[in-house]
Amino acid sequence: MTNKVQLLGFYGSDTIIASSAWTSTERDLSPDKIARIPKMINTLWMEGHETPFEKGLVHFLVDTEIASHIHFLKHRISSFNGESGRYKELKEDKVYIPEDWPEYWKYQLEAYNTQGNILYHDAVKDLTPTLGRARAKESARFFKTYSSQIQGDVSFNMRSFANFLRLRNSNKAQKEIREIAQEMLRLVKGIEGNPFEHTLKAIEGRSW
Repeated sequence: MTNKVQLLGFYGSDTIIASSAWTSTERDLSPDKIARIPKMINTLWMEGHETPFEKGLVHFLVDTEIASHIHFLKHRISSFNGESGRYKELKEDKVYIPEDWPEYWKYQLEAYNTQGNILYHDAVKDLTPTLGRARAKESARFFKTYSSQIQGDVSFNMRSFANFLRLRNSNKAQKEIREIAQEMLRLVKGIEGNPFEHTLKAIEGRSW
């Protein structure tokens, strides 16, 4: 299976972010101020006045292999909740196979995961009578591999999203998390009405 990203929702816009910054002077949006929003957004970001960007939020549902899941946990994000193998048995054995691997190694990784998943479910079943179901579930996860996929619910404010994009939408980042970051950016750019148009332009201009 491939990694998947779904945009669940968003809050805010360039206007909300600019209005937050203008709170220190005057929030009323005159026609002149509305016309100045693109320049205001760019100035805020380029000069390091980043707090107003926390007033914009993007919310995603992601299905990723464990390696990318761990990358999310390393970032300053607004919220992250992941599918838990501790509280439930992972019935659906989702596995990520790198598309750029030769067929021989794709086969080997798939076979390796198949065996690990069999052992995982057998361990949950056989360890439950002696360890209890809770301990059986949490410890049987040791048979799961880095290519096992789990689901995560992740939201960023736009300040945090910029940090994520700077580090993960980079040629230095691992291919899988880089592709996830690129898809997230594509989805946000595609929101109807393009509410974060100038915020994203500013972020891309300074971040990478």
